[in-house]
Amino acid sequence: MKISTRGRYGTRMMLDLAAHHDEGPTPLREIAKRQDLSVKYLEQLIIPLKAAGFIRSVRGARGGYTLAKKPEKISVGQIIKTLEGGMTLVDCVEDPKGCERESQCLTRDIWLRMSERLMEELSSLSLRDVLDGRKLPGETK
Repeated sequence: MKISTRGRYGTRMMLDLAAHHDEGPTPLREIAKRQDLSVKYLEQLIIPLKAAGFIRSVRGARGGYTLAKKPEKISVGQIIKTLEGGMTLVDCVEDPKGCERESQCLTRDIWLRMSERLMEELSSLSLRDVLDGRKLPGETK
């Protein structure tokens, strides 16, 4: 299981928007410059995030993009689910009929539970939590 550049860059873009949430709309080129990312790539990520209701666009000379919700109302899990389609450790968790051993597999429940826990953890972490440096369970620093 890997989070693709789509999920990683989209999360970085959303965190950038969250960090500058109170400053009004931000042009995509500014986000791209601050995050050292391609404007063209970010343009592709805006579409599903906007469709999901996490980002809104503002037209005009002072236009750009802003979060459609407060940073504490958007979770990292929601972003990953929107951009990646979810998070599963193995394909059979998402599509059990794709495996001929599904009915006798002893490990599928392990991968299912681990995938669920991963999404639970990501969903419990809001953009505000990340910006505020919230400690994850088990962290000591």
